Amino acid sequence: MNSSGKIVSKNPTEGSSSNGRPSLSRYESQKRRDWNTFLQYLKNQNPPLSLPHCSYNHVLEFLRYLDQFGKTKVHLHGCPFFGQPDPPGQCTCPLRQAWGSLDALIGRLRAAYEEHGGPPEGNPFGNGAIRVYLREVKECQAKARGILFKKKKKKKKMINHELIKNPNPWRSQKFRSEWA
Repeated sequence: MNSSGKIVSKNPTEGSSSNGRPSLSRYESQKRRDWNTFLQYLKNQNPPLSLPHCSYNHVLEFLRYLDQFGKTKVHLHGCPFFGQPDPPGQCTCPLRQAWGSLDALIGRLRAAYEEHGGPPEGNPFGNGAIRVYLREVKECQAKARGILFKKKKKKKKMINHELIKNPNPWRSQKFRSEWA
């Protein structure tokens, strides 16, 4: 903050707009647009919803609502192109929001919720049901495109049994002889 009380950006890559306020980063601008879109969605509900009454169910409804504006072709099970990464022709399958776009949107809305005073433990964007929904969208879209994501198995750590018996290996005669 400078002597006149204006906030001065310490980031040299951020400019300032013509009204004297620092311009927002691309991420911050997108986060603000997403937040305003979500609030407008709540306001347009019948009856209108306020943020304190918003639950993860409303977030799921919002994500499904956004599908109508999607640009990603998701082939249905009956489609002849289902499971083909590069389909050779056109089909009538619906356009949906891409999984990556929804995932990024939820991340921005989750941050915006807390920035606007929402408690982290009550954040509807961080609810487990949202993560499950996103995982299902990812898997569905991957199958429709013929891409299978396999879960990575956790590697078991190999533990030196000598270390279990003797937590200080330098006192072990066997250890000293191996490294001498």
